[in-house]
Amino acid sequence: MRIDDYAFGHVTIDGNRYTSDVIIYPGRVDASWWRKQGHYLQPVDLEEVWREPPEVLVVGTGASGVMKVAPEVEARAEALGIELIVRRSEAACQEFNQLSQGRRVVACLHLTC
Repeated sequence: MRIDDYAFGHVTIDGNRYTSDVIIYPGRVDASWWRKQGHYLQPVDLEEVWREPPEVLVVGTGASGVMKVAPEVEARAEALGIELIVRRSEAACQEFNQLSQGRRVVACLHLTC
């Protein structure tokens, strides 16, 4: 999977445009992803990610970085041996493209704010 383009409110992945927050898994995109509390990422929001842990989890916190990551997400990732990278969404997209060339990477992207 490759992120072709990101701008406020949309992302294009392998030629497909999405206008809602997404989780990018190896081989598929979950375009119905939403969090229990909109701008606060909690472990419960990543249950599917935890079931088949990636090597790296890249979190895009929005164009302005409004979405916050709960400390419990960091603790869960560490306990599972997952490298957690948290960036504003544009930088997260670049990081995902770079890292996914040789590693199992999942990206969770908030597309606005």
